[in-house]
Amino acid sequence: MMADMRRILVAALMIAVAACSPGAGNAGSSLAVAEDVSVAAVHPVSGLAVQPLTVQVGQGVHRFRVEMARTAEEQAQGLMFRTEMAPDEGMLFPRQEARMASFWMKNTLIPLDIIFIGADQRIINIAANTVPYSTVPVPSDGPALAILELNGGRAAELGIVPGAKVEW
Repeated sequence: MMADMRRILVAALMIAVAACSPGAGNAGSSLAVAEDVSVAAVHPVSGLAVQPLTVQVGQGVHRFRVEMARTAEEQAQGLMFRTEMAPDEGMLFPRQEARMASFWMKNTLIPLDIIFIGADQRIINIAANTVPYSTVPVPSDGPALAILELNGGRAAELGIVPGAKVEW
């Protein structure tokens, strides 16, 4: 229900911005504005800010668009009750300082790879294919500055391993 309301608000904002933009009367200009706004940095389901994130693996770089769970409330909600996530999407839980972390899968419907990232922005450890609904704690192997959640099995599929550099 709340997600539907957020989608409606985002759509209304996009229309308002397009209508008020310079050159809105010019079809070419309004189309360009609509395209820019349609790439809004807000996730349509959660309403969270979305930003690019890269994982450097050897000579390759994997690119994701991640929802930013910054507040305690956003982090407590995480990906609970979500039924799907695109292959290039994820959720990042940034912290002010690196500290030990532990996550669980309570009310989480899809398996996830939980990736713990250290203060040097390198992956500490990966809890692969965590079990939906599980209340068993999944801990970091060291102090984590951020935690990245991807679809279960995605890290292995892409060759993402501890030591890989993560930037956001």
